[in-house]
Amino acid sequence: MAVALIVAAGRGERLGSGRPKALVPLCGRPMLEWSVDELRRVGSVTRIAVALPADRLDAAPPGTIAVAGGAHRSQSVANALAACPDGDPVIVHDAARPLARADLFERALQELDSHPEAAAVIAAVPVADTIKEVSGDGATVARTLDRARLWAVQTPQVFRREALEQALADTSTELLALATDDAWLVERRGMAVRVLAADPANLKVTTPTDLRVAELLLGERRP
Repeated sequence: MAVALIVAAGRGERLGSGRPKALVPLCGRPMLEWSVDELRRVGSVTRIAVALPADRLDAAPPGTIAVAGGAHRSQSVANALAACPDGDPVIVHDAARPLARADLFERALQELDSHPEAAAVIAAVPVADTIKEVSGDGATVARTLDRARLWAVQTPQVFRREALEQALADTSTELLALATDDAWLVERRGMAVRVLAADPANLKVTTPTDLRVAELLLGERRP
């Protein structure tokens, strides 16, 4: 049976709310609760651990396991994983993506189960914009990338437990601090990671504009 880890320790300075991002109100509820509710609808998920700021562990929704987040993302994931000593596979999800639906979590789990050669499955969407790489001066175009092969990565990301544990344990502290994507840690070990087509509406709330868009989209779900 699966376990789910929700990364919710970000301070959310760019939102300007004065509180952790995961606890910012979204359609009348803390943002975090939207993801927890959807994960509770996934029958194979037996445990949900939430990595929160150390001074806000009391904000964890009832029935979840509250753990203190670390100085960087990978440490928060490791802390949450340690709080769930059993359970495989492992879902990692950002509280800042409150629009992820239960069916996306379920499809990611099914995709991993269907591909035994893969160590992980990640939700992503094809890149729609033209992407250019710039040179070291930060302003001069070095080349234009082939967007047909580019995907914008989201969460959830689903891992075989052993693969995630090994990647967290065997990566240097310096590289763990740089990782913005958990699948990258697994990729570095030469393990296969599959892409699962997701919904562009599964946006990451970073700015006040993102928050307003999320409110509109969540509002459309209500009867």
